Amino acid sequence: QVQLVESGGGLVQDGGSLRLSCAASGRTFSSRTMGWFRQAPGKERDFVASITRSGSTDYANSVKGRFTISRDGAKNTAYLQMDRLKLEDTAVYYCAAVGIPGSWNYWGQGTQVTVSS
Repeated sequence: QVQLVESGGGLVQDGGSLRLSCAASGRTFSSRTMGWFRQAPGKERDFVASITRSGSTDYANSVKGRFTISRDGAKNTAYLQMDRLKLEDTAVYYCAAVGIPGSWNYWGQGTQVTVSS
């Protein structure tokens, strides 16, 4: 079983930065692909970024060049550095981990990110 706890959300001005953290329990963190998703009010949950155990990354087009996903195996933690934030980045951000290959089986509780003008 994997438990994920996000932190680092908050209120930031347009153009600002935030770093989200996702602390994972369990000894299998280093072997799992980790990801970040977000859900804005009234919208579906969307993919933001992912990182494999080898460090390969993938990003949604809307965040490429602004967001950076990383991981620290020693701390069992994944990060999402968000720069040049825009109003449309406002959402609840969720950390996720792959269980069954190809499936995001584990989810955190979410952390709110609000970008203001």
